[in-house]
Amino acid sequence: MNKFLQEFHERGYFYQCTDEDNLSKSLYNGKIKAYIGFDCTADSLHVGSLLQIMCLRLLQKHGHQPIVLLGGGTTRIGDPSGKDKTRQILEEKTIENNIKNIEKILKNFLITNNKDTSPLFVNNYDWLKNLNYISFLRDIGKHFTINKMLSFDSVKLRLEREQSLSYMEFNYMILQAYDFLELNKKHNCALQIGGSDQWGNIVNGVDLIKRYSSKEVFGLTTPLITLASGAKMGKTETGAIWLDKKLLSPYDYWQFWRNVDDRDLIKFLKMFTDISLEEIEKRKKENINDLKILLANHATTLLHGEVESKKSFEQAKKIFSERSSDEGLPVIKINNNEFKTKNLSDLILRAKLEDSKSEIKRLIKNNGIKINDSKIDKDLLVSEINLENKNSFKLSIGKKKHFKIEIN
Repeated sequence: MNKFLQEFHERGYFYQCTDEDNLSKSLYNGKIKAYIGFDCTADSLHVGSLLQIMCLRLLQKHGHQPIVLLGGGTTRIGDPSGKDKTRQILEEKTIENNIKNIEKILKNFLITNNKDTSPLFVNNYDWLKNLNYISFLRDIGKHFTINKMLSFDSVKLRLEREQSLSYMEFNYMILQAYDFLELNKKHNCALQIGGSDQWGNIVNGVDLIKRYSSKEVFGLTTPLITLASGAKMGKTETGAIWLDKKLLSPYDYWQFWRNVDDRDLIKFLKMFTDISLEEIEKRKKENINDLKILLANHATTLLHGEVESKKSFEQAKKIFSERSSDEGLPVIKINNNEFKTKNLSDLILRAKLEDSKSEIKRLIKNNGIKINDSKIDKDLLVSEINLENKNSFKLSIGKKKHFKIEIN
């Protein structure tokens, strides 16, 4: 298998491909151009888009040139994929401002000083704004059948739920397919990468190019990422994890990664850092909190740079140190037998830190209880907790209650 595809698999990026064998052969034969599209519905991306950004970085790493399509045209329509209702139509100036901000964010992640792999930024409004409707229907529309369009999930699921789908949205998949055709004609783009919810749109583009020019191109999708807790990637109880420091500080971004669920840690090290897979494998058995700091440091460096990452780490150390001192942090002592047999909720009740198990359950459900600064999503046996050192751990309830639990 081609090295790019191999690493794409090993890092957990792979979900589907239109023709993996021939794509691998094409990648062996030389460098290619591949594109990922971003609609510009907000003035920032959030970490829900980060997997696609890491795919752009991986293309560069293996010597291929990424094309970043900023959907100035398609944003004016709205992708129905995964949506229950029509997207709000934005003002022209708002869309243009969003495009500028998103391009700036993406440039934080991508290498721009290598002429062979430097990203090419394009705006599909450049070719969509002057389309002649009659000519478009005759030259492009004839390659699409209503039967097939109705079979794609973006349309089918919406109709099954008896939720209205406008003719404007129904055209979105044709416009996205046309984007691929334009990029193939103008830039010899041979690959589109997108989330698994984009599969139907991507297949349409591959088929359109084949019918239009008999050229072979490919589609590749990534899985939709959810957290181990079941929550959607990029969303927390306090809102979206934005990639713009005007909306989310580097420190809060660092803390998001520092507080990932233990079950997500190794997966996220593979997906959202450039740390080699060999090094991740070697370090898997290290202290889990050290690995979470490693993830937070690397992820923050990719977006905000090494200086901000180090500042965030030092700030977190200072805060933890202040809260963990005997003077600043109340100490609750439990004996070793309780450590082995008690649930965390029992410990909290016994120490009179909360009044009822129902309140503790509510706090856990809303990510309001943390162990060693990491959120938990279920009641644990105290013995299941990873200790910060040999005989203690930090318990946080809400934002203001912090305790040091010592085991005797």
